[in-house]
Amino acid sequence: MKKIFLSTFILIASVCFSLAKAQNKISVTNLQCEMLNNPEGIDVLRPRLSWQIKSDVNDVKQTAYQILIASTLENLNANKADLWDSGKVNSDESVNVVYKGKKLKDRQNAFWKVIVFTNKGEAKSIENAHFSIGILTYADWKSTRWIGYEKLSKDDSISQFSKLSARYLRKEINLKKQVKNAKVYIMGMGLYELYINGNKIGDQVLAPVPTDYTKNVKYNVFDVTSQLKEGKNMLGTILGNGRFFAMRQDYKPYKIKSFGLPKMALQLFVEYTDGTSEVIRTDDTWKLTTEGPILANNEYDGEEYDARKEMKGWNTTNFDDKNWVNARYVQEPGGFYEAQMTPNMKIKGEVKPISIKATAKGTYILDMGQNMVGWLQLKIKGKSGDQVTMKFAESLQADGSLYIANLRDAKTTDIYTLKGEGEEIWEPRFIFHGFRFVEISGFPGKPTLDNFVGKVVYDDMKTTGTFESSNATMNQIFKNAWWGISGNYKGMPLDCPQRNERQPWLGDRTTGAYGESFLFNNQTLYAKWLDDIKYSQTQDGGLPDVAPAFWRYYGDNVTWPGTYITVADMLYQQFGDQEVIKKQYHSMKKWMVYMEENYLQNDLMDKDKYGDWCVPPESLELIRSKDPARLTDGQLLSSAFYYQLLGIMKKFAKISNAESDIAYYDDLAVRIKKAFNTKFFNAATNTYANNTVTANLLPLYFGIVPEDIKEKVFQNMVHEIEVNKNGHISTGVIGTQFLMRTLTNFGRGDLAFKLASNKTYPSWGFMVENGATTIWELWNGNTADPSMNSQNHVMLLGDLLIWYYENMAGIKSNPETPGFKQIIMKPDFNAGLTYVNASYESIYGLIKSDWKKNKSALEWKITIPANSSAVVYLPTNNASSVMVNNQKLTQLSTFFKIEKNNLVLNLPSGTYILNVK
Repeated sequence: MKKIFLSTFILIASVCFSLAKAQNKISVTNLQCEMLNNPEGIDVLRPRLSWQIKSDVNDVKQTAYQILIASTLENLNANKADLWDSGKVNSDESVNVVYKGKKLKDRQNAFWKVIVFTNKGEAKSIENAHFSIGILTYADWKSTRWIGYEKLSKDDSISQFSKLSARYLRKEINLKKQVKNAKVYIMGMGLYELYINGNKIGDQVLAPVPTDYTKNVKYNVFDVTSQLKEGKNMLGTILGNGRFFAMRQDYKPYKIKSFGLPKMALQLFVEYTDGTSEVIRTDDTWKLTTEGPILANNEYDGEEYDARKEMKGWNTTNFDDKNWVNARYVQEPGGFYEAQMTPNMKIKGEVKPISIKATAKGTYILDMGQNMVGWLQLKIKGKSGDQVTMKFAESLQADGSLYIANLRDAKTTDIYTLKGEGEEIWEPRFIFHGFRFVEISGFPGKPTLDNFVGKVVYDDMKTTGTFESSNATMNQIFKNAWWGISGNYKGMPLDCPQRNERQPWLGDRTTGAYGESFLFNNQTLYAKWLDDIKYSQTQDGGLPDVAPAFWRYYGDNVTWPGTYITVADMLYQQFGDQEVIKKQYHSMKKWMVYMEENYLQNDLMDKDKYGDWCVPPESLELIRSKDPARLTDGQLLSSAFYYQLLGIMKKFAKISNAESDIAYYDDLAVRIKKAFNTKFFNAATNTYANNTVTANLLPLYFGIVPEDIKEKVFQNMVHEIEVNKNGHISTGVIGTQFLMRTLTNFGRGDLAFKLASNKTYPSWGFMVENGATTIWELWNGNTADPSMNSQNHVMLLGDLLIWYYENMAGIKSNPETPGFKQIIMKPDFNAGLTYVNASYESIYGLIKSDWKKNKSALEWKITIPANSSAVVYLPTNNASSVMVNNQKLTQLSTFFKIEKNNLVLNLPSGTYILNVK
């Protein structure tokens, strides 16, 4: 019967395809290696290749492909695939196709294209793509020395508020022949800017991405062929501090990890047109000064810049550097050298301020209109020595002054000293702020809005998701989420961007990373973060709560370190990435065993650290609830969560060819489930523990509740929300990760909608009603104790964004075919919205879901990308009420699948208009 169903709807679709009058135009685009566009210096010898198929007709399926890869572009254009010609491979795989050609060597260039064969015709990739292999072995860096300056300048200091001037380095080189190709490989710790002949190389900022530099150090690669010329050339770098120095250097050394003073290593490989080559490396002939204009750059405290100290032409030839010193050889950071496989940060947009107001004390308050992350560009005229101070904050006090108590000891201040030469334009290089408001002092004259532009900075990743609905509050929450998520992408996922923390807490992204993946193409960021977590693992198997472990928080619990496993599962579910699981499996299992051996008592996980963090407190002034009835038992949290992780690890064992581990996971799961129900379930009341929403929610979502009492437990959970909490949220970070989907899966999408659209405390809408333009750290973030009320956190989003896409828009990847090879399109049309218009750029292409309804009819426009398909659920059991692309469904076929009062279609790729009356 299943075969009849599938073939029938292929027939239905083929009839609908006749409506598309255009010719079969099929193209192959978006060629990617390791999900990067034309990457330089990748760290993989068997890279994975992907592409997208685009077409103006429906029902396009790839039936075969042929990949051609050559060592030169000339060879590729001549179809001479001297590295790999896959031949015609009969397969529908178009993502993560593993390279199987000749062994790739260090710094190997590869140019490639693909020919795709489909059921509608053949197509070639529109453009050729390129990737290159990095420097794969430590030995290949052995002749390159780390250089720096291991001294403080007269105005530098090491303290709680460390201050260190930037290092400027330069090296004049003489290239005696015409350059054919040139690439530079650079490790600049903590942050760098690279110049050749006065021109900045690349448009990245705050590079490279941060790591624990004692474990691994990232290098960046740039093709600089066009920047070099025969004869004299100048290489120049500026080294900032970043995470390497001065976050809080030598302050609380028992907690905060420090790495030393900035340093760098660089290799420039030059190939000449006559076939010879040359390598220029860092050594002690490079010249260095700390007397440049960047006097200080500290991520917490800001950047100080004295334009009077600018050194015109310092990064060009013929500059007089007699007062510079020779760079010194310094100790390497200690970590292994790795190519950076995730994009750098960039300036991704601009924000223009909306108002500027004078204060009684003679300063000005600038309002950007949006809580943003990045910095402020300044345009100014004045006298030499005039000094402008800009202090950043997220909100204002009642008297209109900056509210800075929630910043703790972060100074968040930039200082610019003018040189007095006409209009001066300045912006910082090596810091960022989280802010909406700026206090301007010392400005010569009266500033206007035109003097300032906000620069929005986050990792260079594409926004892949859009969402709009009939509910204005939900729409604003979505915008707030976008701003919060993007702002906290800084080469790793931060908790907040403004105070003296800015740490990659694991627990903030346990489920959050999943929701974020609908908004941003965050695959490589989170794959890199899993490496950070792996590198932070202790020898006996423990994991920290923060990774990279810039803070030494090794307290052992389940709910925070368990993110290691849930994020890997997200990468598999959303991007079809199996390799990341295989790469991390051993370390993940090591942690699972570590927790079981050390903390499993009587078949329950007897260790929890944070509880259901940040449940809404009973008082608007409190950070944490004092009412024990609101708090969920820590042993319940850790045991339920560990049970869930066992199920994921069982899946991972199959993917990793470690089937022998499955029995271990199964045995533990059976024991924990039995002990959990014995300890926590109250048969008299059909509730768990003290009947908090989280206490009932976790066993329901994780499948611990016996089948015959699930509905009773769920109704108790609903009663707690609807009656005892007056239709408001009462979960913290843990419970909120599963709340919205559980309500909808059990038939109460209307209650989930109520939680999503509430405007009173506690709710996401309460934040909106109180002026939030990002997501708060606390449900009462505008009134709570300032020691913990960041106004730009994302941890309380929980599974809200997942619910937006999967349950409201109906865009969900079928778990059986991860990566959106098949899409499940099943919106809850009756939750409370009257229209949703959403899109998501999956690895196969653009998915759209645009529906609107009234009391009598539903119209739903959907787009399914080529080489994918969708299972589509319509809210009717009456086939005669359905039109597909203006044709009656009953006229297309007499076979239909009805499932729980839904009519189910299996549709191939294409665009459809579905009408239900």
